[in-house]
Amino acid sequence: MDAVKGKKIVIGITGGIAAYKAAEVVSSLVKRGAQVKVIMTAHAMEFIKPLTLETLSGNPVYYDMFSRPGAWEIDHISLAKWADLLVVVPATANILGKVAHGIADDLLSTTIMATRAQVIFAPAMNTNMYTNPIVQENISFLKSKGYMFIPPAAGRLACGDYGEGKLADIQDILDAIENYFSRKSDLKGLRMLVTAGPTREYLDPVRFISNPSSGKMGYAIAAACAERGADVELVSGPVSISPPPGVKLYRVETAKEMFEKVMEIFPLCHMVFKAAAVGDYRPETYYPTKIKKDNDRLTLTLVKNPDILKELGKRKGKCILVGFAAETENIEEYAMKKMREKNLDFIVANDVTRQGAGFEKNTNEGLLITREGEVIAIPQMDKKEFAHRIIDEVIKRCPALCQGSN
Repeated sequence: MDAVKGKKIVIGITGGIAAYKAAEVVSSLVKRGAQVKVIMTAHAMEFIKPLTLETLSGNPVYYDMFSRPGAWEIDHISLAKWADLLVVVPATANILGKVAHGIADDLLSTTIMATRAQVIFAPAMNTNMYTNPIVQENISFLKSKGYMFIPPAAGRLACGDYGEGKLADIQDILDAIENYFSRKSDLKGLRMLVTAGPTREYLDPVRFISNPSSGKMGYAIAAACAERGADVELVSGPVSISPPPGVKLYRVETAKEMFEKVMEIFPLCHMVFKAAAVGDYRPETYYPTKIKKDNDRLTLTLVKNPDILKELGKRKGKCILVGFAAETENIEEYAMKKMREKNLDFIVANDVTRQGAGFEKNTNEGLLITREGEVIAIPQMDKKEFAHRIIDEVIKRCPALCQGSN
């Protein structure tokens, strides 16, 4: 765990039965050379005493904004500035709800609001609480704002129930912390091109042909690349989500517009993630005024759009080209055929008929296939983490790319 050595990590502990497990997280981080400070909520102190965490961290435990009258620093501001990373373990439904709604009424919630460091939540609660639609909405909202999550495990809970809600394994929490720091700047100096979302092909001024792509996967890839230090160019079709911070956004509508913008940007890029769901065809005729319902039938003639991915494959040179294949059958076979035909280095294939994968979902799962025929299965997970896993696997197989960026 060399990645955490010398890093400044704030551990927030909230009032759940899993609070005692935070002691092992603190101890493990300190043993690996991290500097650790602990914030406890009032309810957390009902489960574990501050003295335990003070002994393990080698620092005072912070729990009350008004308990240190002799200190010249304001605790929540100084801790917020000090932290390289803030991890809440365990994170109760209460703290998730507070942060999601901008409530800052104790030391931990105010520090979370004040910090510019990455915040990671490790939820732990009763399974019915965890699956409650309000809690799930709060989690989805926080993810959309850049907060990271270590998903809970399924198992027997302290209350006797069985299901999701058990604090993730300690090693999984430590791995997530290590991964955050090891990923933080591994793409620094690289320029990435990401395409996302659907395209629209207009019949007339008010009607178009499109598809249900939400852009979430492409935007997650763009966000993940930016978090890892890359310069990111995002070419996006029409979507209703905000662009990730630190990303240069180009908005387009049609496949032709996307083709032109991608070809303009591409020569300056080291890697391309072609995640957009581009329309294969467009109407041959565009009607400048609204088509009226004068007939029982309307016949449309469609013509092929330019194949952006195939053209990139022809021009790619030393650029690493990662394509996507959304399929409904013969997933691996069709993906490998697409990769060969379009001269890709990698392709991400997923079955869009599977629950929790594909268009408009917050999660994804699939296969990452290399041009050498290696198949890496990526299980279902949040799209941001799915994006990081893709990047991890790609740069692992292209070490010269990252070495050249440093």
